[in-house]
Amino acid sequence: MIAVEDLHMRFGGIRAVDGATLAIETGSITGLIGPNGAGKTTLFNVIAGVHEPTAGRVYLDGEDITGLPPHRLFAKGVLRTFQVAQEFSTLTVRENLMTVPGGQSGERLLDVWLRPRRIRSEESAIRDKADEVIEFLKLGAVAAERAGNLSGGQKKLLELGRTMMAEPRVVLLDEVGAGVNRTLLKEISGAILRLNLHRGYTFCIIEHDMELISLLCDPVIVMAEGKVLTQGPAPVVQADERVIEAYLGAGLVTRSGQPR
Repeated sequence: MIAVEDLHMRFGGIRAVDGATLAIETGSITGLIGPNGAGKTTLFNVIAGVHEPTAGRVYLDGEDITGLPPHRLFAKGVLRTFQVAQEFSTLTVRENLMTVPGGQSGERLLDVWLRPRRIRSEESAIRDKADEVIEFLKLGAVAAERAGNLSGGQKKLLELGRTMMAEPRVVLLDEVGAGVNRTLLKEISGAILRLNLHRGYTFCIIEHDMELISLLCDPVIVMAEGKVLTQGPAPVVQADERVIEAYLGAGLVTRSGQPR
């Protein structure tokens, strides 16, 4: 689905991404892990069009999408969420979902005056879809609640719901488990698995919670110092001495690959 080739992203003298090459396979849930400062979020930002890379290319199903802005990537089905949820805090959960579909007739002033029936019909269909998403994510109890009043985990579920409203091809999830209690994290991980298995969503997940990574992801890609260090199934990656050294520091690992 996504291919990244020899990607570089520099900020002055800082090499945030330094020659990364990787692939996110269609229909997979790919994990992206690494110590703080490894370049994971910068890589996401380049794929999602927030930054134009210094060098290298990004492809979506073979199409070169390098440097395309986020709104054009949104139209192509590339969506991302953020570590800190970006909800419309004064709108309800349902209203947050209903803002997502692009090109709504009600956004055009002339249509408001000339095609009110069309707008009402379209809005009714969008509301029905939002209610389906609310039911899928078990957010019915807070559907009419202002999004700013939700807990951190509920906001993460809402962000996942907003991606569902756009029928994405690939979703980039940035630390979906950050600040979320274990009960809601179970709900979020279950929703991700259902979307992957039953609706064919492709995911790439940045996460520090290795239990969550092990549950959801195969393969797992490890970044360190802006480069791809290794990749493979979660148990293999976690046992890799290079990965342990990247997290704990050189000299803190025995020859058997166990922390000293």
